[in-house]
Amino acid sequence: MSMAKLPVNISAPHQHAVTSFVPCFTPSLSSINTTKSFATRQRILVTVCSVSKMSIESTKQYENLALPVMVNAPTGQMGRAVLESAISAGLHPVPISLGGPDDEGKTIQVGEKEIKVHGTSDRERILSSIYEEYPTLVVVDYTVPSAVNENAELYCKVGVPFVMGTTGGDREQLFKTVRDSNNYAVISPQMGKQVVAFLASLEIAAEQFPGAFAGYNLQVMESHQASKLDTSGTAKAVISCFQKLGVSFDLEQVQKIRDPKTQVEMVGVPEEYLSGHAFHMYHLTSPDGTVTFEFQHNVCGRSIYADGTVDAVLFLAKKVRSKADKRIYDMIDVLREGNMR
Repeated sequence: MSMAKLPVNISAPHQHAVTSFVPCFTPSLSSINTTKSFATRQRILVTVCSVSKMSIESTKQYENLALPVMVNAPTGQMGRAVLESAISAGLHPVPISLGGPDDEGKTIQVGEKEIKVHGTSDRERILSSIYEEYPTLVVVDYTVPSAVNENAELYCKVGVPFVMGTTGGDREQLFKTVRDSNNYAVISPQMGKQVVAFLASLEIAAEQFPGAFAGYNLQVMESHQASKLDTSGTAKAVISCFQKLGVSFDLEQVQKIRDPKTQVEMVGVPEEYLSGHAFHMYHLTSPDGTVTFEFQHNVCGRSIYADGTVDAVLFLAKKVRSKADKRIYDMIDVLREGNMR
């Protein structure tokens, strides 16, 4: 009984051909048929696997491309950074945005996208019209502290999901507005994913080890660009954790640095990032002065916040599509989801 070698091509489409040789008994027709059947199954299996992978990638890309996002206050540096990150991620910025009273009629260009900015008049009609045209719209808010509550009331009245990256305002009223409207929102004073992870670890420590730093003295310094008017929301959140750990501290004690000369000479901010940075230092000293702890996180630029904001947009859109029972989220929820880019 002789042996023959039958060539079998098991290559998938668009791949280099791979030819292998499967032994079979030449006198037996059934053996050859069995071998052919095996080869056919191999070709089908490889092809199906390739198509499935491409389909998954295409589906993810389509979902991003199909997701419209409205970034309000796009003339600001944070708004522009979010637009750039959104475009890079494949989202679709709508051609209309809301801004302040001085922004009426302005047009900004980000990449190939042109966006017309409307001021403070007729905002409800404009937003409702855009939401009707783009029913899967998610709004991003990086405006000013004084506009936080009014803007949230507008988004909730129209019913459009939103990501609130603006700090300040009446935070209790902000959450109440969203709860009462049953709207979807991600609200976080800090959008940088890595900084949020650090903050989450402090919150866990505060929950599990309350009073661990009782009696310790706390000093807090935060430096931001001169245009940031309020105390850092991140600093407030970190201080809250230390207070739960037993530290006595008043927010009025925060050393808030906005002077560019001081930022360069004392804080060490690179001059090219004076217009966009976030340097934080937390210094703890034991009652007798023999033990010190120091926590520091320094951010130059805005990309860390912009990328985190886009992740929050994708996260919120997913929750809206699934009709999730929970409606209000923060960046820790986004981190726990684990689907960040």
